Amino acid sequence: MKVVLQRVISASVSVQEKIVGEIHNGLLILVGFTHNDTTNDIDYLVNKIINIRIFNDDAGIMNKSIMDTNGSILSISQFTLYANPNKGRRPSYDQALKTEDANILYNEFNSKLKEQGIKVQAGIFASDMKVSLINDGPVTIIIESRENND
Repeated sequence: MKVVLQRVISASVSVQEKIVGEIHNGLLILVGFTHNDTTNDIDYLVNKIINIRIFNDDAGIMNKSIMDTNGSILSISQFTLYANPNKGRRPSYDQALKTEDANILYNEFNSKLKEQGIKVQAGIFASDMKVSLINDGPVTIIIESRENND
């Protein structure tokens, strides 16, 4: 499982020209799933996301988490996080989890964030989405569950 966290002032996602999710002051999270991802991967990343200190304190130092700032999350499923562009000119998506299985894990991921008291908005899984954001900083961090979940 892989996430890209972007600290944002605002972010929204539209499907068929209709906004289906929108936040102010929080995190835009792009999330992808690969083979063998489990609830353990979700638990690891949810814990990391809610506790990572990437929001400024009163001194302007990144010392606060989303929990400390009462921020929101816009969660977007993105299978292309597991693209392999190394051969040829068209990326391979063999490492991306099948749609049906990824949808189950994506819903579990969003539910577990909500269980932590976070306000979560989401895109529509497997839809053609248009994502807009104002990145704050910019602060962008990539985290993979397999690298640190042992």
